[in-house]
Amino acid sequence: MALLPPIPLYRRLLRTHRKHLPKEMRLLGDEYIKSEFRAHRNIENPVHIIGFLTEWQMYAQKLEGDLWLGEKIDSGKIDKMSDQQLGQLYELMQAIQKRDQDGGNEESS
Repeated sequence: MALLPPIPLYRRLLRTHRKHLPKEMRLLGDEYIKSEFRAHRNIENPVHIIGFLTEWQMYAQKLEGDLWLGEKIDSGKIDKMSDQQLGQLYELMQAIQKRDQDGGNEESS
């Protein structure tokens, strides 16, 4: 698998979200992608750059193939996450749960 350069990968991710995600998930995902790419814009360590691009490219491939549905995060990846990353993951989980609860309330009205 050849790694895409950052800008083409960024565009591919946004296109993939537009094509494969429901609107509310797409909005949340797009904001997350934008913030992550902004946060990693000035990274100079080649190992971090390759890891960042590889993970995002694998994410795009999973979305394009619908392999992500019902998938759980690998515990090895969770073990390697920093406290900040775990906090972001927790915030994402809360946003998804809130969306699900809000959606459930709208359906019962």
